[in-house]
Amino acid sequence: MHSPHDPFVRVRGAREHNLRNVDVDVPRDVLAVFTGVSGSGKSSLAFGTIYAEAQRRYFESVAPYARRLIHQVGAPKVGEITGLPPAVSLQQRRSAPTSRSSVGTVTNLSNSLRMLFSRAGTYPEGAERLDSDAFSPNTAAGACPQCHGLGRVHRTSEELLVPDPSLSIREGAIAAWPGAWQGKNLRDVLDALGYDVDLPWRELPQADRNWILFTDEQPVVTVHPVRDAGRIQRPYQGTYMSAQRYVMKTFSDSKSQTLRAKAERFLASADCPACGGSRLRPEAMAVTFAGRTIADLAALPLSELAKALQGSTGSEAARVLSDDLLARIATITELGLGYLSPDRATPTLSTGELQRLRLATQLRSGLFGVVYVLDEPSAGLHPADTEALLTVLDRLKAAGNSVFVVEHHLDVMRHADWLVDVGPDAGEHGGQVLHSGPVADLESVTESATARFLFDREPAPVRRVRAPRGWLKVGPVSRHNLRDVTAEFPLGAFTAVTGVSGSGKSTLIGEVTEDLDGVGRLVCVDQKPIGRTPRSNLATYTGLFDVVRKVFAATDAARTRGYGVGRFSFNVAGGRCETCQGEGFVSVELLFLPSTYAPCPDCGGARYNPETLEVTYQGRNIAEVLDLTVESAAEFFADTPAVARSLRTLLDVGLGYLRLGQPATELSGGEAQRIKLASELQRVRRGHTLYLLDEPTTGLHPADVEVLMRQLHGLVDAGHSVVVVEHDMAVVAGADWVIDLGPGGGDKGGRVVAAGPPDAVARAAGSRTAPYLARATAGGR
Repeated sequence: MHSPHDPFVRVRGAREHNLRNVDVDVPRDVLAVFTGVSGSGKSSLAFGTIYAEAQRRYFESVAPYARRLIHQVGAPKVGEITGLPPAVSLQQRRSAPTSRSSVGTVTNLSNSLRMLFSRAGTYPEGAERLDSDAFSPNTAAGACPQCHGLGRVHRTSEELLVPDPSLSIREGAIAAWPGAWQGKNLRDVLDALGYDVDLPWRELPQADRNWILFTDEQPVVTVHPVRDAGRIQRPYQGTYMSAQRYVMKTFSDSKSQTLRAKAERFLASADCPACGGSRLRPEAMAVTFAGRTIADLAALPLSELAKALQGSTGSEAARVLSDDLLARIATITELGLGYLSPDRATPTLSTGELQRLRLATQLRSGLFGVVYVLDEPSAGLHPADTEALLTVLDRLKAAGNSVFVVEHHLDVMRHADWLVDVGPDAGEHGGQVLHSGPVADLESVTESATARFLFDREPAPVRRVRAPRGWLKVGPVSRHNLRDVTAEFPLGAFTAVTGVSGSGKSTLIGEVTEDLDGVGRLVCVDQKPIGRTPRSNLATYTGLFDVVRKVFAATDAARTRGYGVGRFSFNVAGGRCETCQGEGFVSVELLFLPSTYAPCPDCGGARYNPETLEVTYQGRNIAEVLDLTVESAAEFFADTPAVARSLRTLLDVGLGYLRLGQPATELSGGEAQRIKLASELQRVRRGHTLYLLDEPTTGLHPADVEVLMRQLHGLVDAGHSVVVVEHDMAVVAGADWVIDLGPGGGDKGGRVVAAGPPDAVARAAGSRTAPYLARATAGGR
């Protein structure tokens, strides 16, 4: 029995995911970094075991109602853990942020700003003091009544609804109307109402056109449909709905993403005319502080907001509230996020920015004696910003906390007090702790892939820079913080776009479109999730599952029972488990906590009903095939060419460790991006393609980065062009051309600081990237 003041968190018999009965001791009150190749099991140890057990213990201490739910969620597979304090997790997984979620709401800056205006604002003569809720667009007391606090209104117009006025209504002039029967019904109703549906749209009287498109009336008439001869014609009661009403209803109510996207094409978004985009009622907008409204202050970058608050004088309340705001802003600015404004919507942030905002909020919380478990906090960070991150992690540790970090960044590893290396490889070839101890001691562990990069002193191999086949000119661009920026990308080459967070990299490559001369086919591979529910997975996204279902439907057992391809889909009734409707999981709602997914109590996560699972192919049923890793599946389906080709491309981008049925909700942004890249690589390409990738090495161990780079350089050797936004200097050093933006973030960035081959950019004066690139090109990684 260890004393309650045990200086170590001691894990015994961890078997979560691919962990092989792992025993490990990690000291408390240190910065401990968990490393290993992607899929080795380091997240299973840090998050799936240590954090999950801390969370389970917390649940055990709360109400019986919550305890009942934990049994559904399940405890981590581990013998025992001792010496474990309460834990706080900061993961990269996106919650589903809404358009009402902003930098201010995530960091609690909005609350402090509203309090400042409520208590210390300058009110118009005779106006009564407003409660802080009246300054929030997310409350009934504060929201502008016309746009309901969203700041924008969606409107439509005749030009959007009827793009081609030379067509008649029968020929489909009203493009916004639905297709198939519903569209025909609306046309027949108009005909019955006495409108000429065969006259070109532009020849109809304006009053008729306005009524057809914009009326709120919904008249009901008897329709005598004209259909094919020989079919029974039955009159029916048809209700009319104007094109505008149909579009607005679809956009606001439809659950179908496709239908909503179609409706959005017929809408123009504009600032709300009542509040001018401020999202607030006029009473709140009449109150000022230091001569500005709350909307003015919320629109300022945080670094500018701090200056505006520092200059303010006034009452004691103003001073106390300003000081609190300044202290909150200081931590965020320290993490390199001073370019963000409080009103910036959360969905527009990268996962790295979002995690750092949460980290800044934790720094202000004043907790001590807890374990912070962080998921790659350096993701999406320029090397210059990583130094600021290390300072913040040290401060969390100095406040009396243990900081456990899952990380691939070599500088973060070097900075650690303790290193836990998991491996040696991914999936079933990993799951062992190769080393747990001081960083320097890892050098002697021969089977560690991490050691090879952490202690490698060999100079980077000299690579001949490719000569471009031509140039792609982008710009001049004036958007976000870019002002009249022009950049040239070489064709038939590998280009890296670099710069600190917020310097304008994503904005610049967002301007590359298929319309530009020289692009040919354009493929953008971003880090957006491949799906938001467990129903979407690796096999369905890549199209691999269609072939697997055909293989099962062709078995003798399936033919005998009359099972077609649909029987083996978990998305349609028939073969799936109806309790979870084929998801394999049921959503468990927890009061005051984010809802979580638990395995289905009937199928245990298999997704199918027992009859479907009786059909096997080479000794495995469909659920067991979905449970195979990509690597195992490649051996299993070696004789099925269509499946083998898809699996080969997934292996080529380093995803051999993922399970075929791994739900999209469990994938990181980097994994989602590499799945998209693999789907793209398996297509037969003709002609020139330009590939745009946004930080493709996010979440990748240096050993996996090598595998991915071989693929990307292979594309260039095959005659294509590749452009990556990248912070990994080893990747940048291996590029043919570098475009460095900056020098800083936000309004201190937004221009091209240097452009040229890596060794030229490494010598550029005034570039924040140059010193780090110089280190990577000169030698060592």
